[in-house]
Amino acid sequence: MLRRAFLALPAAAAAQTAAKKSAAEKGSAVKTAARAGLGAKERVNRALRGAETDRPPFTFWYHFGLEKYPFERHVNATLEFHRKFRTDLVKVMSDYAYPKPKGKWYELKVEGNPFPEQIKALEAIHDGLAGRAHFVETIFNSWTVAEKLSSKEEVLRMKDENPRRLLAALEMIAESQTHHARKAVEAGASGIFLAVANAQEGVLSRADYAKFSEPFDRLILKAVDYAPLNTLHLHGEKVYMDLFYSDWPVAAINYSAHATGVGIGELRQRFSGLIMAGIDEVKYRTLADAVLKKQWQAAQEAAGKRFLLSPGCSVPNETTDEEMLRLTKTIRA
Repeated sequence: MLRRAFLALPAAAAAQTAAKKSAAEKGSAVKTAARAGLGAKERVNRALRGAETDRPPFTFWYHFGLEKYPFERHVNATLEFHRKFRTDLVKVMSDYAYPKPKGKWYELKVEGNPFPEQIKALEAIHDGLAGRAHFVETIFNSWTVAEKLSSKEEVLRMKDENPRRLLAALEMIAESQTHHARKAVEAGASGIFLAVANAQEGVLSRADYAKFSEPFDRLILKAVDYAPLNTLHLHGEKVYMDLFYSDWPVAAINYSAHATGVGIGELRQRFSGLIMAGIDEVKYRTLADAVLKKQWQAAQEAAGKRFLLSPGCSVPNETTDEEMLRLTKTIRA
């Protein structure tokens, strides 16, 4: 009796090992099948979690120049771009002008809906995507809006000569943008893409950014801190990158590793969220397929799993469809 039991042990162990192997193979097959069939939204969701994907999600964008037209043109251009180039994340352009006051540019009031055409566009984009892809709404920070209402020179002059007046104007703009940000998320956006172009040497000092911009940038982001895909777009070549590594209510940072000289690996050491970067937006039109692939692979290796392949800013507006399709084909979207 004991001998039969003893002889049965190896067979039982072998059967158990085989069962575990079969289960593991089935689990692996299920995971592989799931990855192979990932849609755009799930691919981005996995990257946000730091999970495995079939390939890195990607996106890119440029300015359509449709700000003088009703929202329908904007919607059609956005959806057509997404479908043609098979982007995983839709970065919605936002080129409609902030409403100018009747008097001086800084005599502002809080606007409950500063970009009504854009909100209509976001609602229609949401319907057109039908839940298949995330989209984020571009918002230019208050400093940039002030520059557009007046000029870069006028805003800098006011900073030095009448800082209280400038701060009051920036606060009115920021409060208005919080309303827009909330409406954007209510319309279906997965977050906002806050473009910050003044946190860099040659535009503002660190102290001036902290005084004239950071409080308002944070105010806008905090208004929608519940959104899953808020993104900081850090624009420029001499960005104070270290100011943004932590303590911001964002899931992602988009920046140009090529323009700033700050490597993706360096950013990853300090920032744990989704890194959106890798492609040289300035030279994009002349990049050969092999170079695009090299940039993609180097960026992915440095960033790890929380990575979305993108340029550091919009590709040139003159970029042709054939040139844009090179990235789509390279990543095999």
